Amino acid sequence: MPKIKTKSGAKKRFSLTGSGKVRRNYAGKRHGMIKRTPKQIRKKRGTVVAFDGDAKKIKKFYLPNA
Repeated sequence: MPKIKTKSGAKKRFSLTGSGKVRRNYAGKRHGMIKRTPKQIRKKRGTVVAFDGDAKKIKKFYLPNA
């Protein structure tokens, strides 16, 4: 069996914490900032830990070697 490769798109979007949780960026900050309020833009700054259900799928299908 060949080795399972990590999805290169997921490599750029997700990272793992020391305890193995999945860290992700907030959605909705790619373009169209002029429409958003300054409060919305501030709240979407930085990263957040993904929900458990999503994190299991991310680790299994997209980051198998991480």
